[in-house]
Amino acid sequence: MIVVDAVERAGLPIEANGINVIDDAERKGHPRQLFWPWFAANVSILGLSYGSFALGFGVSFWQALIAGLAGIVVSFLFCGFIALAGKRGSAPTMALSRAAFGVRGNRLPSLLSWMLTVGWETALTILATLATATVFDRLGWGGGTATKAVALVAVAALTIAAGVAGFDLIMRLQTAITVITALLTVGYMVLVAERIHWSTVSALPAGSAQDFIGTLVFFMTGFGLGWVNAAADYSRYLPRDSSGRAVVGWTTFGSALAPIVLLVFGLLLAGSSADLSTAIAADPIGALATELPTWYLVPFVLVAVLGLVGGAVLDIYSSGLALLGVGLPVPRFVAALIDGVIMVAGTCYVVFVAGNFLGQFIGFLVTLGVPIAAWCGVMLADIALRRRDYAEADLFRRDGRYGDIQPLPIAVVLVSTALGWGLVTNASASWLTWQGYLLSPLGLGGKTGDWAFANLGVLVALAIGFVVTFVFSRGRVRAQEAW
Repeated sequence: MIVVDAVERAGLPIEANGINVIDDAERKGHPRQLFWPWFAANVSILGLSYGSFALGFGVSFWQALIAGLAGIVVSFLFCGFIALAGKRGSAPTMALSRAAFGVRGNRLPSLLSWMLTVGWETALTILATLATATVFDRLGWGGGTATKAVALVAVAALTIAAGVAGFDLIMRLQTAITVITALLTVGYMVLVAERIHWSTVSALPAGSAQDFIGTLVFFMTGFGLGWVNAAADYSRYLPRDSSGRAVVGWTTFGSALAPIVLLVFGLLLAGSSADLSTAIAADPIGALATELPTWYLVPFVLVAVLGLVGGAVLDIYSSGLALLGVGLPVPRFVAALIDGVIMVAGTCYVVFVAGNFLGQFIGFLVTLGVPIAAWCGVMLADIALRRRDYAEADLFRRDGRYGDIQPLPIAVVLVSTALGWGLVTNASASWLTWQGYLLSPLGLGGKTGDWAFANLGVLVALAIGFVVTFVFSRGRVRAQEAW
């Protein structure tokens, strides 16, 4: 309870709301305020490294750019639509999902959501720790175990404190992070712009259609599909009469703006240097510091850490809500503390024990991306079918209109995941080599063929989830709304 005591001593109120419906007296603000948390969560300088990740699929600059733009915008548009449900239902994402899956049936997607958000917050903390150590080493201040430990403590403390305090502090913190990181990131771009060589970038050979699809799916899973399960957690505080189009628009715009700008510059930078691209695979943010003059290294650490914390803060808040959705009977701040402990333990393992980062990261994204894509398809179709606001009380009653367990959406997620995992490969992550078992039976060349890294399973899971739900759940939704 040390973090809770520290938050209270700082005069910051701890949010009492968990997965409950937000009372009308607490609903406030305007949809444009959604810009700040979503921009801050995605302005991380990690976005520059995605340029190297994309080119690693063997595509050209233009192919990577098109795949990135499409993957970022479309996947964050999904977040916008799910954020709309938050305004219509006054509850977090994993409570609104009960309308489709049933009150207890929704524990499965809540568990998936919890795993994804805890994984992301851990990944972001790992990156912040490694980046700090790399920069300090270059400054001659030492980048060994002690530096990593101090960096880990600082990042974890800020992230957990914000997650414990809750919504109001997060909104204020994200506004500050947006301004600071945006300015310092522009400074970084100005300083390293001379390292871009268009002749080298434009000469990159084009990849195959399969390479392009694999790049597109990676962007979708790395950006919007990593946030869809948390998209309604902040819009739930908006007044009921807020514009639905504004909710969708500001969520999408705030989320996608920074990644698009960072991607373009990251592609130009990584495409100009094969050595830099290789270094990014081992240390995705710290490697970017090697391009900087010494005097800008301290500002770089600040922009790197704050950008990553901006994402980790939203993740730990939403992971706590997801854990409550699974059924853990504790207050929201306790759930956030539990997730913080797991985050620290995971970071310690990767930073102090494990080796290569990128392979495990991509494996994690794609593996969880499949069931989350299936859930996203179900959720988007369910939202599209509804004509009325949610019956909020029934989201918490097993005998209410949404029922206890809805078999169809649960079966859709399970079947889509089984099919999806059979169509993705994770050769760089040794614990995931069992995936891709359908590539050979379906004539797609097996785990070493042309389609091996296209990761079709994510798109298949998303499509099946949406189409099956939209076609076969219409009657169920109409009956719920006529209750």
